[in-house]
Amino acid sequence: MTKSTQLFTESKKHIPGGVNSPVRAFTGVYGEPIFIDKADKAYLYDVDGNKYIDFVGSWGPAILGHNHPQVAKAVQESVAHGLSFGAPTALELEMADYLTQHIPNLELVRMVSSGTEATMSAIRLARGYTGRNKIIKFAGCYHGHSDALLVNAGSGALTQGTPSSAGVTPGAAQDTLVAKYNCLASVEALFKANPTEIACIIVEPVAGNMNCVPPVEGFLQGLRALCDQYGALLIFDEVMTGFRVDFAGSQKLFGINADLITLGKIIGGGMPVGAFGGKKEIMQQIAPLGGVYQAGTLSGNPISMTAGLTTLKLLNHESNYKNLEQSTTYLIEGLQVLAHKYGHDFYTTKVGGMFGFFFTKEEVVDLETASRADIEKYKKFHQFMLANGVYFAPSAFESSFMSLAHTKEDLDFVLEVAEKAFANL
Repeated sequence: MTKSTQLFTESKKHIPGGVNSPVRAFTGVYGEPIFIDKADKAYLYDVDGNKYIDFVGSWGPAILGHNHPQVAKAVQESVAHGLSFGAPTALELEMADYLTQHIPNLELVRMVSSGTEATMSAIRLARGYTGRNKIIKFAGCYHGHSDALLVNAGSGALTQGTPSSAGVTPGAAQDTLVAKYNCLASVEALFKANPTEIACIIVEPVAGNMNCVPPVEGFLQGLRALCDQYGALLIFDEVMTGFRVDFAGSQKLFGINADLITLGKIIGGGMPVGAFGGKKEIMQQIAPLGGVYQAGTLSGNPISMTAGLTTLKLLNHESNYKNLEQSTTYLIEGLQVLAHKYGHDFYTTKVGGMFGFFFTKEEVVDLETASRADIEKYKKFHQFMLANGVYFAPSAFESSFMSLAHTKEDLDFVLEVAEKAFANL
């Protein structure tokens, strides 16, 4: 019995399902979870001493690679000053200043401790600002586990086969309207049926929780136009895409102005973090300035601020995004060629350092087309790759992430293993 198996067996005695986040249980693929001992650069090392080339990257934040020496040093120095104060620090100001400088339309920003808190708070703010109750989200998009957003959710909810969670009351879900991603007609129909009741649209500008699904041309522009027409706010959930697809995020990449933006992942440099912000007139409705309440003891935690600021400053070079793009393109084009060589239907997607692949012959543009891919084939592919030192997401409905630490030698090794996997599927 491996050490990972032993730990998983013991964990199930004390933790529901043996894990603290559902997708980690590997129920979306074959096998049991690996327990990680350490990480460095592009690699994970499990408790049994196995080494893996990692494309999960702690679900996105490890864009520099794991355990970057400058980030680690900065965190160690910050720890010496204390872990948490529950009071303002200069680091919070520095982070807010940095974010508002580099993210379009982010005039005021409030730090929180998770992406779930960020999206939940942004929704509450949109409702408070507009005086409306209903919101629009998209099937397959995941915005955290707050009640109103666990309706036709993606990510682990899809992996577990429960896209709507038990325990979410009809009252909490009744004002959540669900549209089809990349389908403006479905959004317009909801607005026409509720012309004065919709507070906002919340969208992943690049969906990452039904695997990586980019927006089709005109989709995000159409959302902006519909929000303007009906007096609703447009919220870009950039917890995953912020500083990942472009240093200024999806707004710059796609040329769209959002009213509110949520951030996370990379701005914590691997530490727990979240943020939401936007236009001043909207954000001034947040307490203590306005009547929309939001609070958090650990918001703006100094260790998270230190890790995030150090990461962002290291990341802020145009060449980094060119390198991410080149590495991602090299890998997914290589996978595409190999899959076709061995007769497999295979479709790949990418935006910057995010990428995905599906065992299907059709274009993937939404939850419906993503769900028609061959999930069993993905499970077998994942199992083979993991057994041979390559760690992709343990779910067919999660995006993969490239880091600046991945070398061409790493990617060539992945392609060598993938060829064997495709040959044996």
